[in-house]
Amino acid sequence: MINPLKMAEMLSQANKMQEDMQRRLAQTVVEGSSGGGAVTATMNGKKELIKIKIDPSAVTSLGGSNPDVEMLEALIVGAVNDAGHKADEAIQSSVKGALGGLNLNIPGLG
Repeated sequence: MINPLKMAEMLSQANKMQEDMQRRLAQTVVEGSSGGGAVTATMNGKKELIKIKIDPSAVTSLGGSNPDVEMLEALIVGAVNDAGHKADEAIQSSVKGALGGLNLNIPGLG
């Protein structure tokens, strides 16, 4: 028979672990870049975009008579996607660490 008090304690521990993980992910910062560093995106472990840095050299092409806005847009998308992939890796690492090496075969945690 399942002890209801034990179950409540386990749920409380699970909630605390989830809160701790959310706090750690918010404090985790990753950077992704594209165009050889022309654009850098900074994101936290919760996949919230914190900052975009654009090297001035990437903007000089916008000043001419034929500005290449599409190139800059593509660089920004690439940097954000790169940061997102790194955030995913940080999330997986954090979840695996929180599970203490348990192998639960959870989809997406490969």
